[in-house]
Amino acid sequence: MMTHEYVWLATDWLSVTLDSSLSDKGTLKRLEGVVGLRQHIPESVKMQQFTHKLKSNISMNAYALHAYDTVWMIAYGIEKLLNEGVNITFSYSEKLLHAKGTKLHLEKIKFFNSGELLLEKLLKVNFTGIAGQVQFGSGRNVIGCDYEIINVDKTGVHTVGFWSKNGGFSVVPPKFRDSQNKTSLVSDEKLGDITWPGGGHGKPRGWVIADSADPLKIVIPRRVSFVEFVTEEKNSSHRIKGYCIDIFIEALKFVPYSVPYIFEPFGNGHSSPNYNQLIQMVTDGVYDAAVGDFAIVPSRSKLVDFSQPYASTGLVVVIPANDDNATWIFLRPFTIRLWCVVLVSFMVIAVVIWILEHRFNEDFRGPPRRQLVTMMLFSFSTLFKRNQEDTISNLARLVMIVWLFLLMVLTASYTANLTSILTVQQLPSAITGIDSLRASEVPIGYQAGTFTLEYLTYSLGMARSRLVPLDSPEEYEKALKLGPTNWGGVAAIVDELPYIELFLAERAGFKIVGEPFMHRGWGFAFKRDSPLAEDMSTAILKLSETRKLQEIRKKWLCKMNCAEKSDWNPEPNQLHLKSFKGLYLVCIAITVSAFLVFVLRMIRQFVRYRRMDRTCSTPRASWSASPTMRLRELVFDFVEFVDEKEEAIKRMFRSDDSNNNSNTSHVVEVQEADSEVPRN
Repeated sequence: MMTHEYVWLATDWLSVTLDSSLSDKGTLKRLEGVVGLRQHIPESVKMQQFTHKLKSNISMNAYALHAYDTVWMIAYGIEKLLNEGVNITFSYSEKLLHAKGTKLHLEKIKFFNSGELLLEKLLKVNFTGIAGQVQFGSGRNVIGCDYEIINVDKTGVHTVGFWSKNGGFSVVPPKFRDSQNKTSLVSDEKLGDITWPGGGHGKPRGWVIADSADPLKIVIPRRVSFVEFVTEEKNSSHRIKGYCIDIFIEALKFVPYSVPYIFEPFGNGHSSPNYNQLIQMVTDGVYDAAVGDFAIVPSRSKLVDFSQPYASTGLVVVIPANDDNATWIFLRPFTIRLWCVVLVSFMVIAVVIWILEHRFNEDFRGPPRRQLVTMMLFSFSTLFKRNQEDTISNLARLVMIVWLFLLMVLTASYTANLTSILTVQQLPSAITGIDSLRASEVPIGYQAGTFTLEYLTYSLGMARSRLVPLDSPEEYEKALKLGPTNWGGVAAIVDELPYIELFLAERAGFKIVGEPFMHRGWGFAFKRDSPLAEDMSTAILKLSETRKLQEIRKKWLCKMNCAEKSDWNPEPNQLHLKSFKGLYLVCIAITVSAFLVFVLRMIRQFVRYRRMDRTCSTPRASWSASPTMRLRELVFDFVEFVDEKEEAIKRMFRSDDSNNNSNTSHVVEVQEADSEVPRN
């Protein structure tokens, strides 16, 4: 402890006796960096004469000088008694005459009979001695007893300042400072440069928390549930992470010194450890501190020192959610995402059926406005009744078969889920808070290993048989869904608010009833009287002034949705898009296949149409234009071709085929006639 960052303040005895050890270099080396107070002996003519006479005696120190002045003080007192005519007499003490002892011979000791008069004269003396002014005040203390601030280094003992009762610290001796006070020239001065243990001149802390060779051992709970707060990665790195860990690391950045540490997880990996056991191990010295989601409760505060709370907590009651507002209850069987997908599906089917039927069906032709209304009504009317428009093309009929099957499954699921919501989910709950829960006899769930069990049993007086330990959010959900009438089920769960916020953010169909109670906070636990507890508290306060606490909370506790900011919590048995994923994939595959077949068929007909058009008409002037113009004309021609009725295209192709056949017969007849003409 004579190394860097330590401070030693020596008492008057050690400081004075150092004057008798200046020749011992080994002693000075061992005491390097010590700061102490030594009685100040002012410079005077008497002092110089006295030290000159006794220069051969190197053991003289302040105690010897005061002893010398004490002898003179007694001599002055006795002289005053003699001047007043007091006789110097001695007598034996009656108390010591009967003392038994063979070696001390206390019975032979005599006492001065005028001791009280001598003491009175001594308290009134006032003279200048070797060590300074000798005078006593009303409290029988020497008036004007000043001190020197000394510092030991390798070269010796140095005076770095002075202290007096009236003037405080200064680098100026009290004698000169008193004279400066009269002229109002004194200023507030500090001590001179001090060499601290280890040879440094910078201001040390006076203690060392830990070093790299012996870092702080910090225990953290190896949680198996609610791992967002603190957990150990299950890989070769064994890295510790979580909400509490991030706050601890960020708070350490505000501590004005380095704190080497190592995290040591505690737990069997199958269930979360008992937090009271971790606190007890810090108290027993197994670990130096505990970092995690430790609630600051009175029973734990008696064992360790907690830092400033970094998170506000409180116990809350959670029950299955009931429907308090049935205005939009008809929307609750499906999630919002599924409703959006269903709506988009109607739009897509309307467009696909219109494309497949436009060339064949007169009902899907006409002005653009009429066609738009027709395809929208056709799509949405499939939910309720038979469509007024019939599908003619085989591809459209195939798409409709798959679509109607998907609608049948969706409507059946919607009906069943809505029925469940209107019956089971609408049953009212008699639990409105902790008071109603306490008055009932229903089973209650709590998180195993936390202080909740202690509070519910000892503070609220609940029977332990009613309390069901639960280890994870999955067990929370299962127990609440089972209900109080089934084995392993509970009517409500009592736990701290941060856990419940995370539970509600990831799971739907549950709610908090009543107000939070037993308000507490989470803090870091340290050994009793550890200076790091106070410094971490200051660091947490500085950290709270920034937005870092909110950022860490958002990172770990609001990954999906912050429960306290959620405006609409879906039902626990809501149907999600993944429930119909397979059926939608089949419908999409058949619809896309039918559309591709239709497009390929149109392309084949269009190619034939273009070939026929080029053979029957003169080349167009546009074909001499740029490639961009050609492509634009080709697209326009394809759109116009697709817009034509299928029957008209077929008639055109039949007419072209008959013309080709007639032309072929006429050529054959001409060739035969030519062959019959005689040749010369």
